[in-house]
Order: sequence, then structure tokens, then C-alpha cells
Amino acid sequence: MYPHHREREQPIFSARAHVFQIDPATKRNWIPASKHAVTVSFFYDANRNVYRIISVGGTKAIINCSVTPSMTFTKTSQKFGQWADSRANTVYGLGFATEQQLHQFAEKFKEVKDAARLAREKSQDKELANTALTIAAPQSPPVMCVNGPEDKLFRSQSADITLSSEKERIKKMLSEGSICEMNLEAELFTLQDSNSKLVAALHEANANVEQWKKQLTAYQEETERLRDQVAELEAHGGHGPSDLLKDELTQSLEELESLLKAKDEEIHILQNKKAEYHDMEHDRDEAIRRLREMEMRNSELERRIQNSEQNLNNSLEDRDRMDSEIQRAIEILDIKIFDLNDLRQSLVKLIDK
Repeated sequence: MYPHHREREQPIFSARAHVFQIDPATKRNWIPASKHAVTVSFFYDANRNVYRIISVGGTKAIINCSVTPSMTFTKTSQKFGQWADSRANTVYGLGFATEQQLHQFAEKFKEVKDAARLAREKSQDKELANTALTIAAPQSPPVMCVNGPEDKLFRSQSADITLSSEKERIKKMLSEGSICEMNLEAELFTLQDSNSKLVAALHEANANVEQWKKQLTAYQEETERLRDQVAELEAHGGHGPSDLLKDELTQSLEELESLLKAKDEEIHILQNKKAEYHDMEHDRDEAIRRLREMEMRNSELERRIQNSEQNLNNSLEDRDRMDSEIQRAIEILDIKIFDLNDLRQSLVKLIDK
């Protein structure tokens, strides 16, 4: 029946800290009780209404202290606190990683001490069970198979790494898509600027063409009139204007023909520019089409990233939940081992008696 009530003892608060004990010789210096930070837990025994502070390193109980109303947890620095255990005739010290962890432990210590005081007031006729001193680990401790949870944790971390790699790959794809989209947008803006300039030039050219057409028509009419005059002069022979006037008319006709040829060339150049303008419009439409395709691709990548992040968050939650369960199981197993050692020592004492 002795270990039966221990099964009802459950952890109510845990923290990680470096454990120290006061040097029994000098009562001043601290002696490290653990090489690394260990779990320090508050346990509550509902059957006996007892609170204990327990920390187990391997199979050795580093701290096994029943909380009494007379105990006081004192903060001696921003990350260090201590309390005295008169039953064990020692002082325990805890070094925390942060000030917040120290504050949380101190608050829980005060809360547990108040609960122990209330329990004592309600049960004055009952004596608190004696707490066991630090018990050495047996030479052949039971072998626990904890590789299973560790393998699960390793697989969880591997899945986390895989999801992170997939997330980085998708982010890289999205970054490359964004770069392509920026290049397409720059190309589109360049095309739009060139298009605006070509439209303005085309409008100006169209206005000039209309004006030049009117001038060309007037020049053609003037040329025909001059030709008619020359033909009429040639038909009348010496009865018309002089040869000097004829030469002037011929020269004017040649100048008009040269001007007409130049205007035809300008019209041809403008028509070529118009064709180039149509090509630019086609390029612009193609760039717009490619930009829309890139936007659709980016939307798909963003959706995939959101799904990956959701899967990653779910995996992290599962891993955290598994970590909590494994930690809880390890703590309970540590307590069971300690209780078995305690039972073993009790049996040894009974045999010796």
C-alpha cells in the first residue's frame, strides 16, 4: 500500500534551473548539485494533502523537500533564489536562465506554502509524513526504454526541417516570380512610355499629313496650271511670253516636283512609323498577358506558402504537444524510480531489523 498513494502524486508546476546546496562545512559556499539545468517540480499528493518539491537527476533525487508553512523562498539576485529545509538540514539554491522564470517559481512557492498552511489548519490532528533524505542510486537501476519517444521527437524535428526546407524553396520560387514580375512591369512601363510618345508623334504626323496633303493638292493644281501655260506658250510660239518667262516656269515646275517627291518620302516614313506603332502595341499586349500570367502564378505560390505554413504550424503544435507528453512521462517515470528506490531502502531496513 505504500507506493499506492504515490500514484496520486501529480506535478502541478515545473521549471528548469541549476540546483545548488549550501556547503555543510562553511555554511557559506554553494556546491552544485547538478552539472546542467534540471527540472524542478512541485508535486501534490491528494491522498495525504502534501506538497513536495522534487528534482531528479537520472536515478538520484537532487531535491526531495516537503513544503511547510514556515518555509520562505528568498530572491538573492535577479536570477537566483534560495530556501532552507530544516528537515534535511540544508539550504537549496536555484539559478534560473531569466528573471521571469525566477519570479514564476517564487510566486508558485508562495502559493504552495499558503496551500500547505491551510491544509495544516484543517488537519491539526494529523502529522505530516516524514520526507525521505537523499537516496543514493542503486548499482543496477531499472533500464527504461525511452528511445521510442526520442525517436518520435527526432522524427518530428526531421519533419519540421523538411517543412522548413519546403517553405524556403517556395519562398525562393515566389521571390524569383516577383523578380520576373518586376522585370515585366518595368518592360511594360517602358512600352507604355514609348507608346505614349509614338501616339503623340503619330497624332502630330497625321495632322501634318493632312496639311501636307492639302499643300500637295495645291502644288499639283499649280503644277497642272503651269504645265497648261507652258503647253499654251509652246503652241502659240512667238506670240506668248518670252523665253525667260518660260525658263522661270520650268524651274518653278521642277522645284514643285522636287517638293512633291520630298513630301511623298515623308509620308512613306510616317506610314512606316505607324507600322512600328502597331508592333509596339502588339508587344505591349504580349507584356500585359505575361504579367497577368505571372500574377496568377504568384497567387498560386502564395496559396501554396499559406498551406505550407499551416502544415508547419500544425506540425509544430503536434511536436510541442508530444514534447509536453514526453516530459510529463519522464517526470512521472523519474518519480516512480525514486519511489521504487525509497521502497527498496525501506525493505532493506525492514530486512535488517
